[in-house]
Amino acid sequence: MERTICIRNERRDDYEAVESITREAFYNLYVPGCTEHYLVHIMRGHEDFVPELDFVLECGGQVIGNIMYTKAKLIDEAGKEKNILTFGPVCIAPQYQRQGYGKRLMEHSFERAVELGYDTIVIFGSPANYVSRGFKSCKKYHVSAENGKYPAAMMVKELIPGSLQGHRWVYHESPVMAINVEDAEKYDSTLEKKEKEYRRSQEEFYIISQSFLA
Repeated sequence: MERTICIRNERRDDYEAVESITREAFYNLYVPGCTEHYLVHIMRGHEDFVPELDFVLECGGQVIGNIMYTKAKLIDEAGKEKNILTFGPVCIAPQYQRQGYGKRLMEHSFERAVELGYDTIVIFGSPANYVSRGFKSCKKYHVSAENGKYPAAMMVKELIPGSLQGHRWVYHESPVMAINVEDAEKYDSTLEKKEKEYRRSQEEFYIISQSFLA
């Protein structure tokens, strides 16, 4: 029997479950431990947070996934600013991964973002996870990091085709993304103890996160 799927905005009584799912999904994935659940914890109170794009996915009445957005901006060669979005963390509880739930969450949020007037999303992540959702290399849209480089992990999706055409852009993310690692460690220490471990996925993350396109 297929379980009922529901995507809705996060409520205050979801906070603990969402942070727990985020911690489980990311712990030891990219580095020993993780900071993503701390980012979720502090993001909701930041001025760049977009509550209208904070969604949870329920499966059979249980929250199993979440996606959160913050505002970001692009600045073109003339110094003109363009308001855009970035998302993350986006996660699905480990036992429900690779079953299409993340795709549903993202596609739902894309539709809502367009309704809110946004036309572009820039993210950092593994291209293997996002090219199927319409993301392309930042270099193809002439979107660089603040240092002028094109990170291999930085991808762009035009929600409205042609939105970035004819310009060169520099991406500026929200300050909330600059996590204080010590604060994140302190927060993690208040939660149920988990062992930090080395995994091969951490080496893959290091390689992609330190790579740039010529």
